Amino acid sequence: MKLYKITSYYLLMLAAFIISSCTKMDDFKKKYEPNGPIIYPGKLDSVQVFSGRNRVLLTGLFTSDPKIVKYRVYWNSKQDSVDTPVKRTSGVDTAKLFIPNLPEGIMTFEIRTYDNEGHVSIPVTLAGNVYGSLYQSSLINRGIAKAELQADGSALINWADVNADDGLLSMEIKYTDVSNKQHDTLITSVPTGLSTSLPKFKAGDVINYRTAFKPNKTAIDTFYVDFQDHSVKADVTSIYLTNTGPFQRNTFDGRWGTLAAPWITNAAAKNKDNGTNGGYSSDGGGTINWETWNNTPVVNGIVYQATSSPLPAGNYIVSFDAYSEVQSNSSVYCVAAAGGNGIPVLANLSTALGYVNLFNGANVGSTSPNSREVKTFTFTLASPQVVSIGFLGNIVGNGNPGSYFTVFNIKLFKN
Repeated sequence: MKLYKITSYYLLMLAAFIISSCTKMDDFKKKYEPNGPIIYPGKLDSVQVFSGRNRVLLTGLFTSDPKIVKYRVYWNSKQDSVDTPVKRTSGVDTAKLFIPNLPEGIMTFEIRTYDNEGHVSIPVTLAGNVYGSLYQSSLINRGIAKAELQADGSALINWADVNADDGLLSMEIKYTDVSNKQHDTLITSVPTGLSTSLPKFKAGDVINYRTAFKPNKTAIDTFYVDFQDHSVKADVTSIYLTNTGPFQRNTFDGRWGTLAAPWITNAAAKNKDNGTNGGYSSDGGGTINWETWNNTPVVNGIVYQATSSPLPAGNYIVSFDAYSEVQSNSSVYCVAAAGGNGIPVLANLSTALGYVNLFNGANVGSTSPNSREVKTFTFTLASPQVVSIGFLGNIVGNGNPGSYFTVFNIKLFKN
């Protein structure tokens, strides 16, 4: 009986404690919830931030709580915000908000929803990248490994390889065809092994192109590099030069002669047949040729022709196929000079647009012909102009065999 009384006593005390605790909790709730329990509207679900140029696109879903009437987005440490009204339907509704005029960098956004009684949801916070002038300034056009005119008249562009994650989307190419028709072609980027063929390309012209980038795969804005010109290497010999090999003759005595028009041969180049012929030989089917057997030197001998029309501004390559055997005090140059009045003599060679010496250490003073070799030089025009291209020679004689050189053809490329 005594044990029963003790147990009953403790049970009564426990009940009193519980009642007291509940009373204190109710008092606490009444103090801080004078209007009843706190109500939180449904938050925005599946929120995403899409990067753009000094802006972002924010999207999300309203999947519950039909009482939501608006949502508010904060950014810039909650110093900036925007409210967007919501008209709920019976199903799932979509939030879509562009936020403009943002600084470049990582931006954090906080989103809260509101119901028609002013209750506020718990926040949804996430960050996104904003791109701008710094990103734009880091972009460069996709490189071109090679651009050349093909035998079928097309221009083949071999693009430099890029990384798959560079964000490079496409290249836009503008060019002119042989009928002077303008083309604007969009090339979808492939990271490696990409080539583009431009049909009926106008030889000697350039392509004008730009590259498009997206900073990430889901970005809402495309960034473009400025258009730039790129040359297409083309053999423009037939456009600007004639009688380029095998060479045709004017005067002829059975082996030696002078070059037919439009080549011009000065008197110093005519070291054969008492000054009648020189600069041409029937060897090899018709070549540019000087030789000094029997002590008949050539001093500032010149053969040249002027381009048939002004060359467009750009870079050029002169190429010729030749071999020679010379004495050490001889020199022959292939030269390009501005204007249509010829090429300079040796003393004024520095005024030329470009030149190359036919002779080198391998064939100076040799006793047998040097092997045929294709030699080249380049020159650049800042503006369109007629150009004279030809050969300048100082070739001494030294008995037999003397000195000589032979040119089989000459070509002009626009690069």
